[in-house]
Amino acid sequence: MHLKTTYFNYARHAEAEEETKVAINCYTKSGTHHMQVPRMLFDSPQELEDYVIRSHDTEVCKWWAGYLESLGECDQALQFYEVAKDFPSLVRVLCSYGNFEKAAEIVEESGSRAAAYQLASRLRTEKEDVERAIHFYTKAQCYSPAIQLAKEHGLDNELMKLALLSSQEDMIEAAKHYEQSPDTQDKAIILYHKAGEMSRALELCFQLKQYDVLYQIADDLTESTSPVMIARVAEFLSGSGHYERAVLLLIKTKQIEEALDMCTTHNILITEDMAENMTLQKTGHESAEEAERRVKLLEKLGDCCAEQGSYHLATKKHTQAGNKTRAMKALLKSGDTEKIVFFAGVSRQRDVYVMAANYLQSLDWRKDPDIMKNIISFYTKGRALESLASFYDTCAQVEIDEYQDYEKAQGALNEALKCLNKAKSKNPTGIEARVKFLTERLQLVKRFADARKLYARDAEACVQECQALLNEPKVDTAIRTGDVYGLLIEHFAEAKHYREAYRLMEEMHQHMPSVNMAYYVNAQTIEAVHTALQIPLRKDRGDGSRATASDDESIGEGIDDRY
Repeated sequence: MHLKTTYFNYARHAEAEEETKVAINCYTKSGTHHMQVPRMLFDSPQELEDYVIRSHDTEVCKWWAGYLESLGECDQALQFYEVAKDFPSLVRVLCSYGNFEKAAEIVEESGSRAAAYQLASRLRTEKEDVERAIHFYTKAQCYSPAIQLAKEHGLDNELMKLALLSSQEDMIEAAKHYEQSPDTQDKAIILYHKAGEMSRALELCFQLKQYDVLYQIADDLTESTSPVMIARVAEFLSGSGHYERAVLLLIKTKQIEEALDMCTTHNILITEDMAENMTLQKTGHESAEEAERRVKLLEKLGDCCAEQGSYHLATKKHTQAGNKTRAMKALLKSGDTEKIVFFAGVSRQRDVYVMAANYLQSLDWRKDPDIMKNIISFYTKGRALESLASFYDTCAQVEIDEYQDYEKAQGALNEALKCLNKAKSKNPTGIEARVKFLTERLQLVKRFADARKLYARDAEACVQECQALLNEPKVDTAIRTGDVYGLLIEHFAEAKHYREAYRLMEEMHQHMPSVNMAYYVNAQTIEAVHTALQIPLRKDRGDGSRATASDDESIGEGIDDRY
C-alpha cells in the first residue's frame, strides 16, 4: 500500500550504508531519482555524469544541463537541454551566444510557445528586430506585448491582425488607438464591435455615417446594450425602411412593447417564431407587476395576430394569457370547426360554450347530426337555456317547412318549452310572454299532427279538426295552412267531391295569393278536379309535381333522442 514510500526509505538506508547502486535503484522505483540521485552523487562528478548519460531521464538531463550551464560549460549544456527537449532553455542559451537563427529554427520545428516567447523577448531587447519579435510573440500567443510593439512603431496593419486575435481588453486598447486618427476610425468600430463594446461601436457608426457596418452590428445587439442606443438603432432601421429588421432587433433585446407597436404601425407579419420570442416566460417567482405585464403583452400580441388574420396564433396567445373568451373569438374568425369544437370542449367555460354553439348554428347543421348534437350540448353546458329553446324552435320550423313532419316538430317544441320553463325561474318577466306564445304554437302543431294520424281511422273527424284549425286566428304562426288545405283537397278529391275540393282551392288562393298549388296538392289531383268540373287549368297558379323530401332525409333523425 505504501510501496513508493518503502522504496524511498530503503534507498535512504542504502545511501547511509554507501550501497550506491541499491540506493539508485530504490530512488528510481520511488520516483524521486531525478532529485535524490544527483544530490547523492554531487560530490562524485564523474559518477554523476555517468549516471546522467546512462539514464537518459528527461528531468535528470535538464538538471544536469542547468548545472553545466552554471559552470559555464554551455556547449555541453546545450546537448543535455536538447536531450531533455527543454526548448525554452535551449533557445535562451543560443540567444545568449547571439545565435538567433538557430534559435528561430528550433522554435519553428518544436512549436514550443515558451521557446517562442523567449526568442521574441530577446529579439525585442537585444536585436530590436520588431517585426520578427512580433512574429514570435504571435507564435507564442502572447498578443499584448506584440500589440504594444505594433503601437509603438506605427505598424497599424499588424496591430489590427493582432488585436483581432487577442483578448477583449487588448481589442479595446487597440480600438482606442485607432479612434485617435480619423483615417483609422473605421477599424476602431470593428474592434469595439468584436470586443462587445456595442454602444461605443454604434456611436462611432452614427458619428462617421458607417451605416453598412451598423446593419451588421444591429444583428449582434443584446439585452445588455443601452436601451437608448437600441431605440436609436431601431429608429434608424425603421427610418431607412428596414421595418422587419427593426422589429427583430427590438424582439431580440426584449423591447416587446415597442416591437408590437412597430408591427401594428407598419403591418409587419408576426410569424410563429417571432410570437414565441415575444412571449415572456412565466416564472415561479414573478411579482404581481411582472405577471400583469406578461398578461398584457400576451393579450396585445394576440390582438395584433388577430388583426393580421393569424387567428390560430392569436388563439394560442390569448389562451396563454388566460383569456379564453378572447381566444375563442379569434378562433371563431378562423372558421376551423374542428378546432372550435375541441377548444370549447377543453375550455369548460360557459361563455365559450355559448359562442361555439352560436357559431355552429351558422353552419349547415340540418345535414350533420354531429353538429346538431354539439349545438345542444354546448348550449346545455353553457346554461344558455333561452338560446337552446330558440334552437329547438328553429329545428321545429325546419321540420315543418322542409319535411312536413309535424310529429318531430311537436317534439322539438316540447323541448323548447322545457328549456323556457327552466329559464323562467331566473327571468320570469322577460320569458313569460315567450312561454305563452310557444305553448299556443305547440297546441296547434299537436292538433294538426294528431289530426293527420287520425285520418286513417276516422277521416271525417280529421276533416272537421282541420277545418277548425283553419278558423284559428293564429294558425299561421304554428303550422303551414297550405298543408291543412292540401290534406282537405286530397280528401275531397278522392271522395269525388270535386266541387268542395275546388272551393277549397279557391279559398286557399284567397288566403295565400302567391301560393304554388302544386307544392301542397298532387298535380294529378289538381288536374282531376279541373277536368271533372270542366274548368281550364291556370298555369299561373302552378301545375307540377309536389316538392317533398323523403322521411329518410329529415334532420329529425339526428335529434330524435332529444324530443
